[in-house]
Amino acid sequence: MIDVGGLKKGMIIDMEGELYRVISMNKHFTGRGSGIIRTKLKNVLTGYSKDHSFSSGEKVDEATLEYREAEYLYNDGEHYYFMDTNNFEQFPLDDELVGDAVDFLIDNMKVNLMFYESKPIGINLPTFVILEVVETEPNFKGDTVSGSGKPAKMETGVRVNVPMFIKTGEKIKVDTRTGEYIERA
Repeated sequence: MIDVGGLKKGMIIDMEGELYRVISMNKHFTGRGSGIIRTKLKNVLTGYSKDHSFSSGEKVDEATLEYREAEYLYNDGEHYYFMDTNNFEQFPLDDELVGDAVDFLIDNMKVNLMFYESKPIGINLPTFVILEVVETEPNFKGDTVSGSGKPAKMETGVRVNVPMFIKTGEKIKVDTRTGEYIERA
């Protein structure tokens, strides 16, 4: 069991006999008494979302999951196909199970498939991915590395705010947890 104060976005918990993915969480503390942790949870199997508030200090069960290394193969419009790298078995996952990870999936990427009772329920991406910039505004004289940036469209379609000196065609390293630019690749 884990304390609800330790919940993080993306964690999967077992609550009331069902699996829920933590979509978001906010901690609210009052001047007197214990705090409240408000969460938005999504049922992993049904896709149903609900808001749930926990009292500070409550404990929840973290789901017991099995992880297998897999390789992303392709998307046929309905499902994303992953192949277990040990036994070459293929697993189709729909949009609900892949979730926001679709923004960072590139062909032949190694990921970890999450299984609950031998059924795939989602994927874990590597912390950083290398993506190519396919569209961004051109540079102009006087560009610096200062805090300003510009939007850039990546090969997967996701938009990332990048420094002014990044050009179309360059490859950059992106943090999959936050969607932020890290460095040139």
